[in-house]
Amino acid sequence: MEYAMTIAGLPRRLPLCRVNDELYIAAFVIFGDPALTTAAAAALLQKAPPYDYLITAEAKGIPLAHEMARLHGDERYILARKATKLYMQEVFEVSVRSITTDREQHLYLDRADADRMAGRRILIVDDVISTGESLAAIEALVQKAGGNVVGKMAILAEGEARARADLTYLEPLPLFRPDGSPID
Repeated sequence: MEYAMTIAGLPRRLPLCRVNDELYIAAFVIFGDPALTTAAAAALLQKAPPYDYLITAEAKGIPLAHEMARLHGDERYILARKATKLYMQEVFEVSVRSITTDREQHLYLDRADADRMAGRRILIVDDVISTGESLAAIEALVQKAGGNVVGKMAILAEGEARARADLTYLEPLPLFRPDGSPID
């Protein structure tokens, strides 16, 4: 089963994936699709508020943040990591559980990135927002670092996220029944 939609002017077919016996989601994977990555990044930048740094969570938001930063002329963007790395010092940590993971995960930020964000305008970006758990975790990291969240953006908003007034996105994405029909 697939769901056909147009994203940033480009037609795409998203495979439907089982979450549980009652719920399926359309799998949106930006990896390996440079045309869509560039089109979505450009479309989001047209709607973006003024910002100093972009931040996203590892891993699916990376191509989007990279392309948005490149198109905008940013020298750097910030990545909330799913694991600490040897080079990371004075690590901040928050926990998160999203619809696409089957266990609690953690997001990490090091002191150098925290110092960059302190007192600055931070724009959170991601590929898909669904439950908002990952978004809340990134926002908590930004706040711990002393940054000011000026916007939250995604390519797609799924399920309840479509009604969020604090989220800017390009297209809504329904949830699905086991027979492939939209729940909405």
